[in-house]
Amino acid sequence: MKIRDQNTRPPVVAVIDDDADLRQSVAALLRESGFEALSMPDGASFFAMRGTPHVDLALIDLRLGEENGLALAVELRQRFGVPIVMLTGRGDESDRIEGLETGADDYLMKPFNPRELVARIRAVLRRAGHPALAYPPRVSGQSIRFGAHRLDLERRELFGADGGEIALTNGEYRLLEYFLRNPGRIIPRVELLSELGSDINHYVDRTIDVLILRLRRKIEAVPSKPIHLQTRRGQGYVFVTGMGR
Repeated sequence: MKIRDQNTRPPVVAVIDDDADLRQSVAALLRESGFEALSMPDGASFFAMRGTPHVDLALIDLRLGEENGLALAVELRQRFGVPIVMLTGRGDESDRIEGLETGADDYLMKPFNPRELVARIRAVLRRAGHPALAYPPRVSGQSIRFGAHRLDLERRELFGADGGEIALTNGEYRLLEYFLRNPGRIIPRVELLSELGSDINHYVDRTIDVLILRLRRKIEAVPSKPIHLQTRRGQGYVFVTGMGR
């Protein structure tokens, strides 16, 4: 399953959710937003499609009746290399954590804002290189540099020393931007939780742990010995923008 080269071809999104009403409404939303949508209730329906399905992204509910949505997401990524955005219900703490640890491109909690869902899908497809959503090649003036990295605040993208993009999920981006806007200050965990969402109950301490771990893997030369994103035990985290401690 590879992204085709036609710049004019709208992105194709597989909507896999066992809630028929939600599935249909999301598919309609995507079509209104310029996408093609393939709506199906489970993974079996996806694999039953004739030929090789030309899908650019899979939007998967983690709770698919008797099926494990997370396992399906992993299988689709491994077999087809397709980007994954996962949907979770409010309070499904273990699902959100598993999704982060597995490496989904992004996840969104139900109920969600339709505009936010479309924006998240566009961002993931853009990072995946879909030609219809690619930015024109230019360098934004609205950026923050730390070490050899540059965070583009307009595009919400992180670039490494070689100029290549380092993909970030929405949660990773929001934390990194917040750290960069507050360099050198010890930020308590509760403040980071608050920054992630207006309802602090949607997030838990372990969510922060997972996001910090994933950020370190992407921005630190040696994640176990971080230079930029440092821990202050019992206090929180501090971000050092320079190369030294």
